[in-house]
Amino acid sequence: MKRRTAHWAGAERREDRGGSAEGATTEGSGESGAAAPAPHWERRLRGKDLAAVHDVRAGLRALLARWGAPGRADTAELLVSELVTNALVHTDGGAVVTARLAGGPAASVKGRLRVEVRDFLSRHPTLRAPATGPPGHDGERGGAGEAGVDTAATSGRGLLLVHALADGWGVRTHGVGKSVWFELDAQEP
Repeated sequence: MKRRTAHWAGAERREDRGGSAEGATTEGSGESGAAAPAPHWERRLRGKDLAAVHDVRAGLRALLARWGAPGRADTAELLVSELVTNALVHTDGGAVVTARLAGGPAASVKGRLRVEVRDFLSRHPTLRAPATGPPGHDGERGGAGEAGVDTAATSGRGLLLVHALADGWGVRTHGVGKSVWFELDAQEP
Protein backbone atom coordinates (compact mmCIF):
# COMPACT_ATOMS: atom_id res chain seq x y z
CA MET A 1 0.00 0.00 0.00
CA LYS A 2 2.83 2.36 0.82
CA ARG A 3 4.39 1.73 -2.60
CA ARG A 4 1.16 2.64 -4.37
CA THR A 5 0.84 5.89 -2.41
CA ALA A 6 4.42 6.79 -3.24
CA HIS A 7 3.81 5.90 -6.88
CA TRP A 8 0.83 8.22 -7.11
CA ALA A 9 2.66 11.04 -5.37
CA GLY A 10 5.39 10.79 -8.03
CA ALA A 11 2.83 10.43 -10.81
CA GLU A 12 1.07 13.62 -9.76
CA ARG A 13 4.37 15.51 -9.90
CA ARG A 14 5.08 14.18 -13.41
CA GLU A 15 1.55 15.07 -14.51
CA ASP A 16 1.95 18.64 -13.20
CA ARG A 17 5.02 19.03 -15.45
CA GLY A 18 3.00 17.96 -18.48
CA GLY A 19 3.98 14.29 -18.33
CA SER A 20 1.72 11.28 -18.07
CA ALA A 21 0.65 9.53 -14.90
CA GLU A 22 0.12 6.22 -16.63
CA GLY A 23 2.12 3.18 -17.47
CA ALA A 24 2.44 -0.52 -17.22
CA THR A 25 4.19 -1.39 -14.00
CA THR A 26 4.68 -4.37 -11.76
CA GLU A 27 4.69 -4.79 -8.04
CA GLY A 28 6.76 -7.17 -6.01
CA SER A 29 8.52 -7.46 -2.74
CA GLY A 30 11.94 -6.99 -4.28
CA GLU A 31 13.30 -9.94 -2.33
CA SER A 32 15.15 -12.67 -4.17
CA GLY A 33 13.14 -15.85 -4.46
CA ALA A 34 9.85 -13.94 -4.14
CA ALA A 35 6.94 -14.69 -6.42
CA ALA A 36 6.92 -13.00 -9.82
CA PRO A 37 5.33 -9.57 -9.67
CA ALA A 38 1.77 -9.24 -10.93
CA PRO A 39 1.50 -7.23 -14.16
CA HIS A 40 -0.68 -4.15 -13.80
CA TRP A 41 -1.50 -0.85 -15.43
CA GLU A 42 -3.00 2.31 -14.00
CA ARG A 43 -3.99 5.75 -15.16
CA ARG A 44 -5.31 8.89 -13.48
CA LEU A 45 -8.01 10.70 -15.47
CA ARG A 46 -9.13 14.30 -15.23
CA GLY A 47 -12.81 15.03 -14.70
CA LYS A 48 -15.01 15.11 -17.82
CA ASP A 49 -12.04 14.10 -20.06
CA LEU A 50 -13.99 11.66 -22.27
CA ALA A 51 -11.16 11.63 -24.83
CA ALA A 52 -9.15 9.68 -22.24
CA VAL A 53 -11.45 6.65 -22.69
CA HIS A 54 -9.56 5.83 -25.90
CA ASP A 55 -6.23 6.00 -24.06
CA VAL A 56 -7.54 3.72 -21.30
CA ARG A 57 -8.60 1.12 -23.87
CA ALA A 58 -5.19 1.33 -25.55
CA GLY A 59 -3.36 0.92 -22.23
CA LEU A 60 -5.47 -2.08 -21.29
CA ARG A 61 -4.97 -3.57 -24.76
CA ALA A 62 -1.19 -3.31 -24.31
CA LEU A 63 -1.37 -5.03 -20.90
CA LEU A 64 -3.53 -7.82 -22.34
CA ALA A 65 -1.55 -8.32 -25.57
CA ARG A 66 -1.00 -12.07 -24.96
CA TRP A 67 -3.74 -12.62 -22.38
CA GLY A 68 -6.75 -14.85 -22.59
CA ALA A 69 -8.88 -16.71 -25.07
CA PRO A 70 -9.90 -14.93 -28.28
CA GLY A 71 -12.34 -12.13 -27.51
CA ARG A 72 -11.63 -11.91 -23.76
CA ALA A 73 -9.41 -8.81 -24.11
CA ASP A 74 -12.09 -7.23 -26.33
CA THR A 75 -14.65 -7.87 -23.60
CA ALA A 76 -12.33 -6.26 -21.05
CA GLU A 77 -11.95 -3.18 -23.29
CA LEU A 78 -15.72 -2.85 -23.65
CA LEU A 79 -16.29 -3.12 -19.91
CA VAL A 80 -13.53 -0.68 -18.94
CA SER A 81 -14.94 1.79 -21.49
CA GLU A 82 -18.34 1.58 -19.82
CA LEU A 83 -17.00 2.05 -16.29
CA VAL A 84 -14.65 4.89 -17.20
CA THR A 85 -17.35 6.70 -19.16
CA ASN A 86 -19.75 6.35 -16.23
CA ALA A 87 -17.16 7.76 -13.82
CA LEU A 88 -16.32 10.71 -16.05
CA VAL A 89 -19.91 11.58 -16.98
CA HIS A 90 -21.52 11.15 -13.57
CA THR A 91 -18.81 12.62 -11.32
CA ASP A 92 -16.74 15.80 -11.36
CA GLY A 93 -13.47 14.74 -9.75
CA GLY A 94 -11.90 12.49 -12.36
CA ALA A 95 -11.05 8.85 -11.85
CA VAL A 96 -8.22 6.38 -11.36
CA VAL A 97 -8.20 3.19 -13.45
CA THR A 98 -6.24 0.15 -12.30
CA ALA A 99 -5.94 -3.15 -14.17
CA ARG A 100 -4.19 -6.12 -12.56
CA LEU A 101 -3.48 -9.67 -13.68
CA ALA A 102 -3.33 -12.27 -10.91
CA GLY A 103 -2.15 -15.84 -11.25
CA GLY A 104 1.56 -16.07 -10.72
CA PRO A 105 4.21 -16.39 -13.43
CA ALA A 106 1.67 -17.16 -16.18
CA ALA A 107 -0.59 -14.21 -15.28
CA SER A 108 0.14 -12.28 -18.47
CA VAL A 109 -1.21 -15.20 -20.52
CA LYS A 110 -3.85 -16.91 -18.40
CA GLY A 111 -4.30 -14.95 -15.18
CA ARG A 112 -7.49 -13.43 -13.82
CA LEU A 113 -7.97 -9.78 -14.73
CA ARG A 114 -9.32 -7.28 -12.22
CA VAL A 115 -10.11 -3.74 -13.32
CA GLU A 116 -11.11 -1.01 -10.87
CA VAL A 117 -12.35 2.45 -11.74
CA ARG A 118 -12.19 4.69 -8.70
CA ASP A 119 -13.98 8.00 -8.57
CA PHE A 120 -14.46 10.49 -5.78
CA LEU A 121 -18.24 10.51 -5.41
CA SER A 122 -19.70 8.30 -2.71
CA ARG A 123 -23.05 7.70 -4.46
CA HIS A 124 -23.21 4.14 -5.78
CA PRO A 125 -24.23 3.43 -9.38
CA THR A 126 -27.61 1.89 -10.11
CA LEU A 127 -28.05 -1.26 -12.14
CA ARG A 128 -31.10 -0.53 -14.28
CA ALA A 129 -33.57 -3.25 -15.21
CA PRO A 130 -33.26 -4.44 -18.81
CA ALA A 131 -35.85 -3.23 -21.32
CA THR A 132 -38.64 -5.69 -22.02
CA GLY A 133 -38.93 -5.13 -25.75
CA PRO A 134 -37.41 -3.38 -28.75
CA PRO A 135 -36.70 0.37 -28.46
CA GLY A 136 -39.91 2.39 -28.41
CA HIS A 137 -42.05 -0.78 -28.29
CA ASP A 138 -43.69 0.29 -25.06
CA GLY A 139 -46.35 2.27 -26.91
CA GLU A 140 -44.97 5.69 -26.01
CA ARG A 141 -42.39 7.43 -28.08
CA GLY A 142 -39.27 7.46 -25.91
CA GLY A 143 -41.35 6.56 -22.87
CA ALA A 144 -40.59 4.18 -20.06
CA GLY A 145 -41.25 0.49 -20.64
CA GLU A 146 -42.81 -1.92 -18.16
CA ALA A 147 -39.51 -2.30 -16.35
CA GLY A 148 -39.27 1.47 -15.76
CA VAL A 149 -36.51 1.92 -18.33
CA ASP A 150 -36.67 4.39 -21.19
CA THR A 151 -36.39 1.87 -24.01
CA ALA A 152 -35.46 4.57 -26.52
CA ALA A 153 -32.68 5.99 -24.33
CA THR A 154 -29.19 6.14 -25.77
CA SER A 155 -27.47 5.58 -22.42
CA GLY A 156 -27.99 3.79 -19.13
CA ARG A 157 -27.00 0.26 -20.11
CA GLY A 158 -23.31 0.21 -19.12
CA LEU A 159 -23.73 -1.65 -15.84
CA LEU A 160 -26.05 -4.12 -17.55
CA LEU A 161 -23.17 -4.98 -19.89
CA VAL A 162 -20.80 -5.33 -16.95
CA HIS A 163 -23.33 -7.52 -15.12
CA ALA A 164 -23.89 -9.71 -18.19
CA LEU A 165 -20.29 -10.11 -19.39
CA ALA A 166 -18.02 -9.98 -16.33
CA ASP A 167 -17.21 -13.07 -14.27
CA GLY A 168 -17.64 -10.89 -11.18
CA TRP A 169 -18.22 -7.23 -10.43
CA GLY A 170 -19.11 -4.93 -7.57
CA VAL A 171 -18.68 -1.62 -5.81
CA ARG A 172 -16.21 -0.99 -3.02
CA THR A 173 -16.56 2.12 -0.83
CA HIS A 174 -13.48 4.20 0.01
CA GLY A 175 -13.04 6.99 2.53
CA VAL A 176 -13.69 9.42 -0.28
CA GLY A 177 -15.58 7.90 -3.20
CA LYS A 178 -15.81 4.35 -4.47
CA SER A 179 -14.36 1.82 -6.88
CA VAL A 180 -16.51 -0.03 -9.37
CA TRP A 181 -14.67 -3.19 -10.35
CA PHE A 182 -15.00 -6.22 -12.59
CA GLU A 183 -13.08 -9.44 -13.02
CA LEU A 184 -12.61 -11.68 -16.05
CA ASP A 185 -10.95 -15.07 -16.26
CA ALA A 186 -8.62 -15.59 -19.21
CA GLN A 187 -10.88 -18.41 -20.45
CA GLU A 188 -14.66 -18.21 -20.60
CA PRO A 189 -16.28 -20.24 -17.83
